[in-house]
Amino acid sequence: MSTKVNSPDELPKKPGIYIMKDKNEEIIYVGKSKSLRNRVKSYFQKNLDRPKTQVLMSHFNSLEYIVTNTEKEALILEANLIKKHKPRYNISLKDDKRYPYVKLTDEDFPRLVITRNISKTGTFYGPFTDVTAVRQTVKFLKQLFRIRTCKRMDGPCLNSQIDLCYAPCNGQISKEEYRDHMNKIDLFFQGKYNKIIKDLEIEMKEAASKQEFEKAAVIRDQINSIDEVMTKQLVEFKNDLDQDIIAISYTRQNAVVVVMNIRNGKIVGKDDFLMNGSKHTTSDEVISAFIKQFYGINRHIPKEILIEEDIPDQDLIEEWLTDLRGNKVFVKVPQKGNKLRLVRMASKNADIIKNQKQKMENSMIELKKYLKLEKLPRVIEGYDISNISGKLAVGSKVSFLDGKPNKKQYKKFRMNTPGPNDFAMMKELLERRLKPLKEHYDKVRINENHINHNEAETEKIEPLKLGDEPNLIVIDGGKGQLGMAVDVLKEYNLTHIPIIGLAKEFEEIYIPNSSFPIIIPQDNEALHLLQQVRDESHRFAVTYHRKLRSKKIEESPLDDIPGIGKKRKIELLKHFNDLNGIKNATADELCEVDGMNKKVAKNVYNYFHKEEN
Repeated sequence: MSTKVNSPDELPKKPGIYIMKDKNEEIIYVGKSKSLRNRVKSYFQKNLDRPKTQVLMSHFNSLEYIVTNTEKEALILEANLIKKHKPRYNISLKDDKRYPYVKLTDEDFPRLVITRNISKTGTFYGPFTDVTAVRQTVKFLKQLFRIRTCKRMDGPCLNSQIDLCYAPCNGQISKEEYRDHMNKIDLFFQGKYNKIIKDLEIEMKEAASKQEFEKAAVIRDQINSIDEVMTKQLVEFKNDLDQDIIAISYTRQNAVVVVMNIRNGKIVGKDDFLMNGSKHTTSDEVISAFIKQFYGINRHIPKEILIEEDIPDQDLIEEWLTDLRGNKVFVKVPQKGNKLRLVRMASKNADIIKNQKQKMENSMIELKKYLKLEKLPRVIEGYDISNISGKLAVGSKVSFLDGKPNKKQYKKFRMNTPGPNDFAMMKELLERRLKPLKEHYDKVRINENHINHNEAETEKIEPLKLGDEPNLIVIDGGKGQLGMAVDVLKEYNLTHIPIIGLAKEFEEIYIPNSSFPIIIPQDNEALHLLQQVRDESHRFAVTYHRKLRSKKIEESPLDDIPGIGKKRKIELLKHFNDLNGIKNATADELCEVDGMNKKVAKNVYNYFHKEEN
């Protein structure tokens, strides 16, 4: 529990963390110190030299603190509180990507599963940025070490019969032998392939000496499989250290941090992160904050971390990371050789990613200027309809966050409006998307009425999160489609949401209450962003429509006719447009379709004319 104080003089001269709050009792800053009183007093000097500190203190209202036994404990607590509360004036890691982990379950015979949630039980590896690669790796390890996949051990399953599982459910492998395979998996995720191969070679020789040739052959295949994995790691250096390389590059408002992972002397991964609140801060402070927050969750701690410059609390951070890893961890600033080359490579990557993010930010700034928007359009939603003559009509909503597709917010709709009527379908699509927003604001208004009339009956309403409401809506079409969409916004009292129509032929942009379109130059980043939103909504709708069409084809009555497979079914539907066309065709007309012959054409004709026959 934290203790509240009225003055810095009341603080003890002990290590701990201090918590600053504003007048609304929101945490705006969390800091640590080996002497709380001395550190906090520095904030109350008359001449504060740093702009960020000046802004912080202009919002300061109250102070709380927590004493810790050591400065290291204060460092850990500070990182945890920043991650939990994300105070406005702290440098905080913006890691909203829910990366997958690989979990080794806590069972007598563990399983290997992919999860995005960390629990207290089991052993976790990751996080990993490439979901496809993780799936392939887990599949490879399951087959390599024949570990069980079934949740219940109800007896030998198909996997055991085809040599993909040692069948612990049937007692065909002991706990000790099974655990040995788990240890090899642990080494695999640490990148210690050579160690696994050496152990396997010893086992193979022992099996051969005992004339267990089948077992030796299995181990030989395992060695070959791991060898293949090793040869796929293309970039290799002379050392065999377990390293992370960290570099930084600044955007206008934030900092981009790049982390490159080297395991067993090979580059095995790279990722980038945004650090909020890094404006008016030095790069060494950003890297220090990043390391504390990045490694403060369940991540692999490398033996060595290479950075561009010395950072605050470097010795303390080394000590903390050493505790987490279980053996010595070094944080170094290389001066020459391969290690310096790696840091420069990471720095170059950070600059490239910074420029990409800057370009996205520029496109939003340009868009705000051209469309005269009040706010930066961080959340842009695009809508489209896909159907063939009104059949199997679908709608799509795509969402872009900060200039990039935000696929968690994509949504597809089966349309109920009878077609063909694209105007009415778009109206239905917008109504179904905007209805939850209308209901939210209706609740807010009801609450405000209760408060204004001093009525006790109020409902707690969760505020909208980033992505729940668009800053801009883009629909494919001109003035007519836009007019219909504006009517929906008026009906739902959502006219504060900007909306435009993007006409494809001349890339003209129509806005409400204007007869003339806006023309954005063809080479402008703002137009490229709008085109990307429009094209992505179209792609998403068409993909869904094709999927439904394929499913419809698969469910066709044609399946019951001898001689009709998927290919002939598609050709018939393409030729006659729909099932009614096929029903009304003569046997000769059916025979004209690509891939048909007289016998199959007669089968189709007879199937649809049973009563006549």
